[in-house]
Amino acid sequence: MSDNDYSPPRIWQWEKGNGGKFANINRPTAGATHEKELPVGRHPHQLYSLATPNGVKVTVLFEELLDQGFSDAEYDAWLIDIGEGEQFGSGFVAANPNSKIPALMDHSIQPVQRVFESGSILLYLAEKFDAFLPKAPRARTECLNWLFWQMGSAPYLGGGFGHFYAYAPIKIKYAIDRFSMEAKRQLDVLDRHLAEYEYMAGSDYSIADMAIWSWYGQMALGRLYDAAEFLQVDGFEHVQRWSKEIDARDAVQRGRMVNRPFGDPAMQLHERHDASDFELRTQDRIGPTD
Repeated sequence: MSDNDYSPPRIWQWEKGNGGKFANINRPTAGATHEKELPVGRHPHQLYSLATPNGVKVTVLFEELLDQGFSDAEYDAWLIDIGEGEQFGSGFVAANPNSKIPALMDHSIQPVQRVFESGSILLYLAEKFDAFLPKAPRARTECLNWLFWQMGSAPYLGGGFGHFYAYAPIKIKYAIDRFSMEAKRQLDVLDRHLAEYEYMAGSDYSIADMAIWSWYGQMALGRLYDAAEFLQVDGFEHVQRWSKEIDARDAVQRGRMVNRPFGDPAMQLHERHDASDFELRTQDRIGPTD
């Protein structure tokens, strides 16, 4: 039966070998698949992550906090290989029952506080350090408007457009057209807003910018799904201005590197346990290129 002829059954049944890049780790149930405790380093904040856009949000914020002089924001960043199912280890599931990166454990308080969902981690750290979150009620609300916009919108870009355009085992025109339309609409939302404002919440750089840049800024810069030409991202003039400005920040460059085992070897730092790790990378710690 072709996909065009598919009629959903009365009761859906999981087909384990359903194809696709991530078929080996996808399943319709939650919980741990194996016992594995999480490592704990010497810093107050223990991050378990991978340099996907959701992971980059948090490492960028940590590096920005350190650049602002918040020495208590030091952190250990441990690599979680989602392709190998490490997010289903018992320790990670205890940190995030949804088994998605990133997950943070804050050991500066007792009992240790777990924080999961990237937007929640950004808000938690911004409030903890009183940084990158506007204080004035109107600006704070605008920042949170855009932070939650990103959390609600990015699944259409990633799980929608990215999946069907880049990862699905077959190319389905309807699915690609539907999510391409939505991806371009979202970029237009941002472009119209950034035509009037320097940053997402106004004149100040905030966690809203970090969250949105990690997805849409990197899309605009041609780093996601090899789809920049397909979506004609160069046409979004104000998104391009904003994306390039944020990309030039030192903390953003470092944040992009952390927990990255793929791509350009010069941009890979598999784990981060000290600021000096950025200078001490050695060839044997660098993984294969794309």
